[in-house]
Amino acid sequence: MSVGSLRPRPPVLSLIGNTPLLPLRFAAEERTIHVKAEFLNPSGSVKDRLALCIVEDAERRGLLGPDSVILECTSGNTGIALAMVGAAKGYKVKILMSDTASVERRYLIEQFGGEVQLFKATAGYGTGIALSREMAAQDRRYFLPCQFENPLNALDHEEHTGREILAQLPGPIAAFVSGYGTGGTITGCGRALRAAHPGLKVYAMEPAEAAMLSGEMPCCHFIEGVAGGYVPPLLRSAHIDQPVKVSSPEALAMTRRLNREFGLLVGTSSGANVAAALRVACNLEPAARVVTILCDRAERYYSTKLFQR
Repeated sequence: MSVGSLRPRPPVLSLIGNTPLLPLRFAAEERTIHVKAEFLNPSGSVKDRLALCIVEDAERRGLLGPDSVILECTSGNTGIALAMVGAAKGYKVKILMSDTASVERRYLIEQFGGEVQLFKATAGYGTGIALSREMAAQDRRYFLPCQFENPLNALDHEEHTGREILAQLPGPIAAFVSGYGTGGTITGCGRALRAAHPGLKVYAMEPAEAAMLSGEMPCCHFIEGVAGGYVPPLLRSAHIDQPVKVSSPEALAMTRRLNREFGLLVGTSSGANVAAALRVACNLEPAARVVTILCDRAERYYSTKLFQR
């Protein structure tokens, strides 16, 4: 394997990471939830971390050349993040996305110069993953980040996101709550937080309509980017104490509450995470500290039920 070199990191990519941790006081429930504001990353989601980490690792390993095309299956946020990093570093990006994903995600990828190819997700994420592998086998130009199984996904969250939380919230942390799409965030952050606080519990938020960790069959839900009918390999190595089921209506209601009571214009997966975290907190002592993730911004949800009146 050849040894490559990093292309210069443009200023916009220096904005990735080191997002604030915000305490949100829910007066009615008499609980405070600490939220990592990942929607403040430059392309608007937690996936900016993954995109930069995997692209720069591929550069170091000589896997990206002048004619390379970054090809990935994604529900949208990783595609947007890869398109942004690709635009900044000068790589072509092609994204495979389910035809059920919100149209705004397609527009954002294309606005960064990425190409979008839609597919019918007959087997959830698995359909697109299989398609990406077929395409890469037929064309050497394609580089696959393999976000659902790439150990760098979890490792980057362990070494950066998780450690940022520990620095921002000194002292005991009772629980970490997160949904899962690739499994990278919950696996990596869970490792870092449990290493510092052995008694910490890790809770996996999942849609009530697609509660696969609870042993149920996946079905339709409105929480984009999580539980896409596929349990990712990364999640299988995660230490999860308990799943927490959140229904689509609960997620939508909490997202609107975050928008209107806290001024946080975040998307539905963020609302689902906070709904799950608040439920966990209400079963703990009032002073127990619970951390979760605000995954992305709301502009990619305009055409969804979140903005319906």
